[in-house]
Amino acid sequence: MKRQVKVGIPRSLAYYSFYPLWRVFLEKLGAEVIVSAATNRKILEEGIRETVNDACIPIKIFHGHVFDLAGRVDYIFVPRMISADGKSTFCPKFLGLPDMIRFTGSGLPELIDARYDCSGFPGGQFRFFFSVAHSLGVRNPFKIISAAASALRRHREYNLLLSKGLKPAEAREVIFGQKQEGDYLAGSKPGGQGKAKKAVVALLGYPYAIYDSFISAGVYDKLVKLGVEVITYDQIPLREMRRISKQLPQNFFWYYSNKVFWAGLYLLEQKKYIDGIIHVTAFGCGPDAMVDKTLELEAKAAGVPFLGLTIDEHTGEGGVQTRLEAFVDMLCAKRLQSRAG
Repeated sequence: MKRQVKVGIPRSLAYYSFYPLWRVFLEKLGAEVIVSAATNRKILEEGIRETVNDACIPIKIFHGHVFDLAGRVDYIFVPRMISADGKSTFCPKFLGLPDMIRFTGSGLPELIDARYDCSGFPGGQFRFFFSVAHSLGVRNPFKIISAAASALRRHREYNLLLSKGLKPAEAREVIFGQKQEGDYLAGSKPGGQGKAKKAVVALLGYPYAIYDSFISAGVYDKLVKLGVEVITYDQIPLREMRRISKQLPQNFFWYYSNKVFWAGLYLLEQKKYIDGIIHVTAFGCGPDAMVDKTLELEAKAAGVPFLGLTIDEHTGEGGVQTRLEAFVDMLCAKRLQSRAG
């Protein structure tokens, strides 16, 4: 009996946006999918040791996740992320990530580095699926197309759950049958069961920054514990994001940067629904530095409080907690003042 091929997926970067798509497709092809451990100090230190010094912390973390999988899998899934919408691209480090990994160290399994490029959709996306399948030795076109159709269906379901306010980890549990959607939507979200919310805050940032609690020092959960309702860009209707993009004289070049900026502009338009904006940005990220400053200026013009949180490998939970508490206290005071007026 032929042994089942094991494919490892690093729990970082595009994992937060595309994991169900990748897992379902790989499993339908007959592979066993293994995910690296949740980010921890060991993974961070391994990534720092193996990565160039000027890399941002998400890239360092990704390297650590790759080495966490080494020795446990036959392949490591590191697709070359080019474009997810056929217009904007991922940042240069995403584009070169397979090469960075391949020349970082020895002893790694073979990489599956198919190009994920939705230009010319659906042709571009299906070229990706066929390339991945061929890497695993699967040549049957009917099997590949069937697996791709199942994966795309789950991917749409996943995005729908995110739009309803579920975090990626919660949405994954629903998608793969570990929980029911109602377990998270019936009073378990911030402000559930009729509880009054201290404030409503837009938590903006790349998904691999805000949803990795180790990198972000748990900023999402800290806000929830402070009694804050959290809104992320995943909850902004896609039609509104497109409308905002068409109104701008120039969009950013990068996929995640556009998502964050469009969501910020939409929420500033609807500022009566939010009390403030927190933008989580990684130190050393060039595209994010531009987004952060532009968002800050737009928030200032709209009169909406803005907090920029810059994270790196030295970020401590205590400092983040103090800044969040001060920001939420200020928002609450502002709410009381507006009501009194």
